[in-house]
Amino acid sequence: MSYIPNRHRIQQEMLEAIGVSSVEDLFKDIPESVRLKGPLNLPGPFPEWELVRRMEDLAGRNRPATRLLSFLGAGCYNHHVPAALLHLIQRSEFYTAYTPYQPEVSQGTLQAIFEFQTYVARLTGMEVANASLYDGASSLAEAVLMAQRIRKGRSRVILPTTVHPEYRQVVRTLVGPLRLEILEPPETATLEADWEVLKDLLDSKVSCVVIQNPNFFGTIEDLDGIRDLAQRAREVEALFIVLIVEPLSLGILLPPGEYGADVVAAEGQSFGIPMSFGGPHLGLFATRSAFVRQMPGRLVGQTRDARGNLGYVLTLATREQHIRRERATSNICTNQSLCALAAAVYLSMAGRTGLQRLAALNVNRTRQAMDALDGIEGFHIVQRRCFNEFVARPPVPPSLLNQRLMERGILGGLDLSRFDSRWEGLWLLCCTEKTSLEDIQTLRKSIEEIVDV
Repeated sequence: MSYIPNRHRIQQEMLEAIGVSSVEDLFKDIPESVRLKGPLNLPGPFPEWELVRRMEDLAGRNRPATRLLSFLGAGCYNHHVPAALLHLIQRSEFYTAYTPYQPEVSQGTLQAIFEFQTYVARLTGMEVANASLYDGASSLAEAVLMAQRIRKGRSRVILPTTVHPEYRQVVRTLVGPLRLEILEPPETATLEADWEVLKDLLDSKVSCVVIQNPNFFGTIEDLDGIRDLAQRAREVEALFIVLIVEPLSLGILLPPGEYGADVVAAEGQSFGIPMSFGGPHLGLFATRSAFVRQMPGRLVGQTRDARGNLGYVLTLATREQHIRRERATSNICTNQSLCALAAAVYLSMAGRTGLQRLAALNVNRTRQAMDALDGIEGFHIVQRRCFNEFVARPPVPPSLLNQRLMERGILGGLDLSRFDSRWEGLWLLCCTEKTSLEDIQTLRKSIEEIVDV
């Protein structure tokens, strides 16, 4: 603790106040076998310029996905981030006014969040959207927790395997203390939700049912099946939650609010946010006005002051630091303001037509990839009604295929067996607007060479 400017006497007073005798006692839960017993084995010291060069050499060993031919998606997508967007979000007024508790000095940030909320509400077809959450997975977990608050006393949640496995794990972790029974009905052979099974599971014990569309496998779910399930959920008064991990799909797919969603949870990374090793990303959350008091996070509203001037304020903040603890609906302490700003700038730059064109380009590139790979002997495309991801069964194990592709500078698809042994041999590939026809042909040729070997 030498870096903390406290004298030994002050340290002892602090330790006595919390009931321990030494600093070492604070770390007693860490096993001795994994503790560092001596100083780090570091070279040096070096002059600053030499240290910078050594750090640059180390950084140069990385192989970022943006410098590879990438066909990996599964919740984190290699979309183009416009240079103008990066310029705008780096303006100092957005960096300095992060948490808008004082509206008189945070009007720029508050207005940006208000515009962001408007975009999310329009995209999802819902009545109200919050100022954002941490990421898509925590947004889904908050949606399930919100359903439990609204449908008190119910003990079951339906979370099918067509929902991203990592999102399901986050839900299990965050709702664990509630001791809910989480039902996870499996997908069909064509990697879709099993509508009949889901409808049969819906009863008065279920607080909510979750559908991801497009689902984890990239499949665009059947609209009639979704609507039937939404109707069944209304009959038993369970909330119908729609999860969207690839929000660019909303450029061409029907908004969830138009097919019966009560809550929409989504990941916003595709809207101008770099992959960044998996975060920070952006959680989108929208719902119906009737549930706004149970919504997590914060809500920015538009109003007028005593002189009639237009202004923006925090209309709703439901964390325990703002209201009585027993009435708090979440412990979300902030929203992803900078990421939400990036999404708002991205959507304003793209506009309705631009978003539709980008979405169509993603679909077209994916179809071209499926057609190209389908011609490889022994290569089977499992499903074709998809957005920008599809599942294939290659003639060699996906893990081996990915290893051989990486040797050729290609980041292959996701080996689905890492999540479930039932998915052994299945390979999830992704194409975005950045995937060229030449990239697709390079992938095909490389696979053919690997298979022949």
